[in-house]
Amino acid sequence: AAPGPRSYTTLRDEAVKLFNSLQQLESERDPVPLMQGILQTCLDLPPLVDEIYCQLVKQTTEPLAPGGQGDLHYWQLFTCMSCTFLPSPPVLRFLRFHLDRRSRFPASEMAKYACFIREALRKTKRRECVPSLEEILVLMRRQEMICTVHCPGAPACSVAISSHTTAEEVARELVSRLGLSQSPNLFALYEQSRRREQPVGSTTLLADVLTRFE
Repeated sequence: AAPGPRSYTTLRDEAVKLFNSLQQLESERDPVPLMQGILQTCLDLPPLVDEIYCQLVKQTTEPLAPGGQGDLHYWQLFTCMSCTFLPSPPVLRFLRFHLDRRSRFPASEMAKYACFIREALRKTKRRECVPSLEEILVLMRRQEMICTVHCPGAPACSVAISSHTTAEEVARELVSRLGLSQSPNLFALYEQSRRREQPVGSTTLLADVLTRFE
């Protein structure tokens, strides 16, 4: 399940805990839950977002084992952060400089992460939820998620979405696929659970909806 409400101590103490989590990330065999926990703390305590970005820059500048498991995990968390949070303008400028340096060697795997992160930071808006476990897994591979939408009177449609895809963008694609572009009707996505059914706001990120389902 997605992380629930947490209790926190002081920002200083939480920053220390996050640093310890980053250290643990180097050797973690299954880093996904730990990554989601770090992201959740940053969502709950926004002042720590810049701190984590700066720590990730430090850890990926001169890694002890370039391209090793620890280095890879840092870049994967970096990728998840870039699709979830925008840092403050001064830190963003610092990040872009760091990413530009890494992308000078396009053949390396880390350069591919750097290019992905730089592009993501151009699109990222405030998230309501941290990435789901599934989203983290696909971000670690720099891929898109497949979202299944059930359409009345038509087969279910599978749509590839990114962390930045809105409900309006998916609705437009489905209208085009179903040949309804000339229809005078209005179309929207609905979120349905056992308790309720409600329309999804046009600017809502589909990734956030999927996290709520998780």
